[in-house]
Amino acid sequence: MIGRLEGVLRERHPPRLLVDVGGVGYELEAPMTTFYSLPPVGESVVLHTHLAVRDEVPCLYAFARRVERDTFRRLLRVSGVGGKVALALLSGLDADGLARCVRAGDAAGLARVPGIGKKTAERLLFELRDRLPGAGAGAVDVPEEPLAEAVAALAALGFSANEAQRRVSAVDATGLDSEAIVRAALKGVVS
Repeated sequence: MIGRLEGVLRERHPPRLLVDVGGVGYELEAPMTTFYSLPPVGESVVLHTHLAVRDEVPCLYAFARRVERDTFRRLLRVSGVGGKVALALLSGLDADGLARCVRAGDAAGLARVPGIGKKTAERLLFELRDRLPGAGAGAVDVPEEPLAEAVAALAALGFSANEAQRRVSAVDATGLDSEAIVRAALKGVVS
């Protein structure tokens, strides 16, 4: 198995990139979160990889951080999630953002990622709850419903899924309903 590549970045055309390692060009597929952290073409790069073989066709996936690769591998274990869907999720959310969505029970936030429907989002929440670090039961101090509703409300107001989740996470939501959480999160916009 190929777990890591270190070489020179030769091409970057999302979702594909080409890395030259000792004269051998590796074609890789990567999420947008990895593309954002890549150096310019011609510079050295280190990527964590996952090799998948489906229908006898190998595909090498690349990630800037090991946690992204580990999250990708956990996503592949979810029923109905293949490499394409897992890449879409990690393109729309980084590994930490995905864990926050799962922790908050935010199916709407997951469903906003292109290619993720409501049923897939709900299945992801159920199956990843105990598989992602920091996403298990008891990871938050309030019921998941008010947090998820607050994130969805902020997203409806025009915040990105990541920004909505970040703002809700910054609120001490102990004992607050979703409306109070949204008000507190919005106060952070003004101040």
